[in-house]
Amino acid sequence: MVELDTQEIRKIVREQYGKTANRAKSYACGCSSKNSVDSSSSSCCGDVNTLQNYSTKIGYSEEEIKSVPQGIVGLGCGNPIALASIKEGETIVDLGSGTGFDCFLAANKVGKNGQVIGVDMTPQMIDTARENARKGDYKNVEFRLGEIENLPVADNVADLVISNCVINLSPEKEKVFKETYRVLKPGGRILISDIVLMEELPYLLKQNLEAYIGCVAGALLREDYIRIIQETGFQNVEIVGESYFPIKFMISDHNLLEFKEKLDLTPEQIEEIRNFGGAGISLKVKAYKPK
Repeated sequence: MVELDTQEIRKIVREQYGKTANRAKSYACGCSSKNSVDSSSSSCCGDVNTLQNYSTKIGYSEEEIKSVPQGIVGLGCGNPIALASIKEGETIVDLGSGTGFDCFLAANKVGKNGQVIGVDMTPQMIDTARENARKGDYKNVEFRLGEIENLPVADNVADLVISNCVINLSPEKEKVFKETYRVLKPGGRILISDIVLMEELPYLLKQNLEAYIGCVAGALLREDYIRIIQETGFQNVEIVGESYFPIKFMISDHNLLEFKEKLDLTPEQIEEIRNFGGAGISLKVKAYKPK
């Protein structure tokens, strides 16, 4: 099986996010309604009937959910806003902002003298987020079309950069953290929620695009993820929260059927994927750009 191509990954992730925006559903990590999971398990995916419940399970309060434009829900793999100690007047950049849920929560905290910039590579997501901003009359939020590996943001402007279950989708994570470092002011900080792994995935799973957009194949080992942050130059790297879950909870029977049909897998290969016992982590990490 050939290695996944960087541009091919971006293309399929952008297409899946475009479909998500067109359905006006805020599924994190490009999940579709076919990829439903038990709402009691941790996952990047959520069924349409359990979206709001899922938002509360990963850390969003009922008050937060009600404070944003109607119909928007928070998914991802955590609540970076709750852990970021946001202050009034700050400038915040959200990597992979989707329909804007975290941006609107941040905007409520920075106030009229602050600014929130959401960046997403999918035009449909940007259009939906801008419409949500108009509906909510948010004057201190803007959404910019661009890749998180090449942020459309000037140097040294952000007090805080957040991201919620998006960096795992990037095929060039080192570039993402270098760009994040660039746009932060000296002394600025990051608060990232993301999916990482405790052990390497089976090769068949790691090299599958459907698994990639489902948050699995693009995830790094926990130690590699932290190492990249440190090697970028960030200091005081701190894990402020993590929760464990079996990877098999993130792989639906529909995924396995797609894998089998597209890759002509044998029953034995399907069972290898189905029975993978490795764990993923919903990781929350904080770090600072040196002053």
